[in-house]
Amino acid sequence: MSNDDPAFSEQHALDVIQQTLALARTAGATAAEAAYGQSAGLSVTVRMAELETLQHQRDKSLQVTVYLGHRKGSASTTDLRTEALRKTVEAAHAIARHGGEDPCAGLVEPELLAREQPQLDLFHPWDLSPEQAIEIARRCEQAARAFDRRITNSEGASVRASSGVHAYGNSNGFCGAWRASAQRLSCAVIASDEGGMQQDYDHSVARRWQELRAAEEIGRRAAQRAVRRLGARKIPTTTVPVIFESRIATSLFGHFAGAISGGSLYRRSSFLVDHLQRQVFPPWLQVREEPFLPRELGSRPFDDDGVVPQPRHIVENGILKSYLLGGYSARKLGMKPTGNAGGITNWRLSHGGEDLSELTRRMHRGLLVTELMGFGVNSVTGDYSRGASGYWVDEGEIRHPVEEVTIASNLKDMFGGIVAIGGDLEMNAAIRTGSVLIERMTIAGK
Repeated sequence: MSNDDPAFSEQHALDVIQQTLALARTAGATAAEAAYGQSAGLSVTVRMAELETLQHQRDKSLQVTVYLGHRKGSASTTDLRTEALRKTVEAAHAIARHGGEDPCAGLVEPELLAREQPQLDLFHPWDLSPEQAIEIARRCEQAARAFDRRITNSEGASVRASSGVHAYGNSNGFCGAWRASAQRLSCAVIASDEGGMQQDYDHSVARRWQELRAAEEIGRRAAQRAVRRLGARKIPTTTVPVIFESRIATSLFGHFAGAISGGSLYRRSSFLVDHLQRQVFPPWLQVREEPFLPRELGSRPFDDDGVVPQPRHIVENGILKSYLLGGYSARKLGMKPTGNAGGITNWRLSHGGEDLSELTRRMHRGLLVTELMGFGVNSVTGDYSRGASGYWVDEGEIRHPVEEVTIASNLKDMFGGIVAIGGDLEMNAAIRTGSVLIERMTIAGK
């Protein structure tokens, strides 16, 4: 995809939105909104030096929602011809006519809409040929396979380049669009010895391909991680401190984001219902949302309701300061939207300067978790129980790999029991956190 492809221009996306809203007005809607997205990409996977998959992807989708007072109907299409758009609007109109009244249904107030849209430098398409992608993937996998003779198999190395445009508009006078790109390089390999086999991976994600880590570095790192896991064993059941390595520590704060999201709150299906302005984390911990950081993975100029997000503290001095609300959930809760329709933007967590080895010394004895399995998290109660693997730490040093254990606690206790966040920040996610040391968890082993 090139910079000047007219099908992916912001103006083309805005034209589609405006045409759709005009058709909704003609159909008699009292209000309407439309969202349009189009994307294109190339993905390649090489396994054992041979091409395994090569895919060109090109998608587009339009969703329109019409309101008849407080009755709502939605429909979608991939056909952008005028007649197809008209039929889509008519389908949404028919659903609204037969729908029930919902006093919270409707567009957000005009004064909340993003009238100015910052330039966030999100669009850097990678002009990558299939031959170039295959060569990069091969270099990545070859570096992994050459790292150690115990690397005996591969799940493959993958390269993906994607770009697209997103637009949203409504009958309150808002219409906006932005373009964005995302590039990814990953590798997963298998190490084996007389004791068995272990798999691990490494990856890099960025808006600009120039900011991806080197293919050879990713391959070597994937191999190093896989080899290091050889000889893993169970440990006895115990209660000890736990470190979540940075790349899985993001999941902890993902559970937190889900618990303070409007849909969970108004349904009262969250363990953090009624916790606004209450202590959730230790007093030293801050979580700040920064929606306008240039080239970052979570940046956007407006949310799915057209609301401008605001830089703000989600958590300040350990106290929950803000929920994550779209227009509908805000009305259900009697609050104002926060610009989070569609989820979070960039989260930045306070952290110390300790690297992972310093955190393990601080922990002294416990479990370093590097992989999680299963989905044993109860969002209503906060109960947490997941399969895990990693490394046993004693006297501040890694002693041996660990597998087939279950770690368990409650997310409230885990959040309140965070002792430290390291400076080894995970760069491949919108949630920027280092490794997290938690005071204690139950480890179910042999």
